[in-house]
Amino acid sequence: MLSLPTPLLFLFVFLLLHSFACAVDVSHDGRAITIDGKRRVLLSGSIHYPRSTAEMWPDLIGKAKEGGLDAIETYVFWDVHEPARRQYNFAGNLDLVRFLKTVQDAGLYAVLRIGPYVCAEWTYGGFPVWLHNLPGVELRTANDVYMNEMKNFTSLIVNMMKQESLFASQGGPIILAQIENEYGNVMSAYGDAGKAYIDWCANMAVSQNIGVPWIMCQQSDAPQPMINTCNGWYCDQFTPNSPDSPKMWTENWTGWFKNWGGPDPHRTAEDVAFAVARFFQTGGAFQNYYMYHGGTNFGRTAGGPYITTSYDYDAPLDEYGNLNQPKWGHLKELHAMLHSVESTLTNGNITNVDLGNSVFATVYATPEQSTCFLGNTNATSDATFVFEGKQFTVPAWSVSILPDCQNEGYNTAKVNAQTSVMVKEPNKAESQPESLRWTWRPEMADEQLVLGKGHVAAHRLVDQKDAANDASDYLWYMTSVHLKDDDPIWSDNMTLRVNCTGQILHAYVNGKYLGSQWAKYGVFNYVFEQDVKLNRGNNLIALLSVTIGLQNYGPMFDLVQNGIPGPVEIEGRKGDERVIKDLSGHLWSYKVGLHGISHKLFSVDSDSASASNWQSQALPINRTMTWYKTTFKAPLGTDPVVVDLQGLGKGEAWVNGKSIGRYWPSYDAGLDGCSSDPCDYRGPYDNNKCVSKCGQPTQRWYHVPRSFMEEDVNTLVLFEEFGGNPSLVNFRTVTVGTVCADAYEKKTLELACQGRPISAVKFASFGDPQGACGSFSKGNCEGSKDAVSILQNACVGKQSCSIDVSENTFGSTTCGSITKRLAVEVTF
Repeated sequence: MLSLPTPLLFLFVFLLLHSFACAVDVSHDGRAITIDGKRRVLLSGSIHYPRSTAEMWPDLIGKAKEGGLDAIETYVFWDVHEPARRQYNFAGNLDLVRFLKTVQDAGLYAVLRIGPYVCAEWTYGGFPVWLHNLPGVELRTANDVYMNEMKNFTSLIVNMMKQESLFASQGGPIILAQIENEYGNVMSAYGDAGKAYIDWCANMAVSQNIGVPWIMCQQSDAPQPMINTCNGWYCDQFTPNSPDSPKMWTENWTGWFKNWGGPDPHRTAEDVAFAVARFFQTGGAFQNYYMYHGGTNFGRTAGGPYITTSYDYDAPLDEYGNLNQPKWGHLKELHAMLHSVESTLTNGNITNVDLGNSVFATVYATPEQSTCFLGNTNATSDATFVFEGKQFTVPAWSVSILPDCQNEGYNTAKVNAQTSVMVKEPNKAESQPESLRWTWRPEMADEQLVLGKGHVAAHRLVDQKDAANDASDYLWYMTSVHLKDDDPIWSDNMTLRVNCTGQILHAYVNGKYLGSQWAKYGVFNYVFEQDVKLNRGNNLIALLSVTIGLQNYGPMFDLVQNGIPGPVEIEGRKGDERVIKDLSGHLWSYKVGLHGISHKLFSVDSDSASASNWQSQALPINRTMTWYKTTFKAPLGTDPVVVDLQGLGKGEAWVNGKSIGRYWPSYDAGLDGCSSDPCDYRGPYDNNKCVSKCGQPTQRWYHVPRSFMEEDVNTLVLFEEFGGNPSLVNFRTVTVGTVCADAYEKKTLELACQGRPISAVKFASFGDPQGACGSFSKGNCEGSKDAVSILQNACVGKQSCSIDVSENTFGSTTCGSITKRLAVEVTF
């Protein structure tokens, strides 16, 4: 037995308990990124930590790993981390270090996109608005004030990562970092100062000495040693600006974001897989899905303007963290195939062959193995051809991967993963909406509507960003107008006209509501015009301007006006004569926010101080500027929870004092763009293709993370701005209702449902089944064995099952030479 002196024993124990991770070397050449001497095919996915909760992170990251990813990519959101200058917040869902350590614990790498401009459909592109209000500042250009702040925040993040040993050079998970973001898309607007700025960004980044490569996306002139990367739906034609830079795709858009008034976007699993396979066929080294999990824009973080609270993005993991099938499963199969030939792709000699009619073959060959890609970029025609002495058929707009250049291992158009049809189950903890007992109170605005009292005043109209400093969506503009009988505009026919750039305007005259107007997505300059009756003597005009997220993209987006730029005019008409009084230069009083928000009526702690002001009698409906409150029991189980806000107008919702975001279920998507025809994956995708739910509420369901709720009683508070009816509100759980599959022979079909057992097989047929999920029917040929019985024996009562799709399982067929398929529908 070894006996150590006491001091040495203590040292030995200390080293055991405080073992240091070994540094990981990350390098690159023009073909690949090398990690600890191994050349890698790297597959990554974006998960934004503030768009989920810390309690969700292990599950999301675990599903990403199970789906075949190597890395998790995230932006760093300056505005939430430094909400006031030199005041920082990294608590709770903003705990960046905890998020990255969760990634590390899962055995994945991380890509840290510091920016600190992020775009991301996040309000103001992730910039804190106080930055805009610094004297002499100009954002995203060669401006000392801005560059000093950017360097301060970048250094803060880098030092935080170093202190926690999170860079790969310290043994941590971060293998890449990004500075700036898509600046090349807008740089020309900044002239020579833009080029000087991007050079400064590169030098500043290098000076941080992080020990891993830096990247710049959408920056074709990125200075060395920055690696320039591609963003888009397709990046197979992208070429980096240096022969020493690997071909990298930082944003493969798995779908698209949604705006208020817009339909639901959808990008097919076949097209996403096609884009990825084409990218690696053409020499890709690193590919990241934007988004892999989109999540939720909690609070007031949604940008745009007009971006919805849901940021689902049609990603492989849906907003709530469920598997978005078949997209998740189809990509998982692709990832496994790419990883299986990683050495060949990163080391092999490359031969490209143009087979004509938009068909291309690529051979990667090493002495040990050859792997072939057969790509058909024709959007309408399948291709049958002979390659290396063997006949192949590649469907239109697809890529076949042959790991041995002889047998098809994967085709992007042949989806073998299950399709999960999600349903929203009623709350089994109580009968809703009947069980919900509502109280209410009006928003107190007399000081603004009757007295015109504000916090500051000026003889001009001010920009809402400048006045509100992002403290609220709401800004009151108030002024008075004194009219005499002999005033030139005095008449019985007067109009109030307001030129607006805020997204919504509510107008009040002499304490009475006059009217409201709001913009449409993409067109945020509009004119409010309403007939008005004014009094002789003094008249008070109170205008409530409302923003729905600040501009987050475009050249000099930070200078886009918000609020009421003017003019604000009263027009008097006497016959054909029109007289205009411009009020823009009057003395205007300003007040940021609303009474109820500033007094935190949404907080559970506000009850004791103001409970007497909440009323339970005569619950009003369709009443503007009204607060509603109720209590509810959390739905049973562990499935994700949503609240149905159908019947309400527009506002914001809080659960136990935590904002679940803006709501606007009364805003229906437009009627144009949707089709009853099945979505055709073939041909180039854009965000107008394959949209759905035209004419329906843009967003009816709102995510309530389980970590926001208590096991027993919970409080829901709504601020209703437009007027609505809360009596229909109810909470539900999101789960799988039905699972379908249409798998190809020589594949293994896997069926599962979030830990629930399969209860019944509604349909199964092996051969050439027809139809789609929910309407399958038998075709002209079928296996000799009863497919339903086989599925029942293999799957019913089990949480998951695997089926070999072949004649060995289902018996011989009379289908001839066609590729046979297994169609299945099961319930839970």
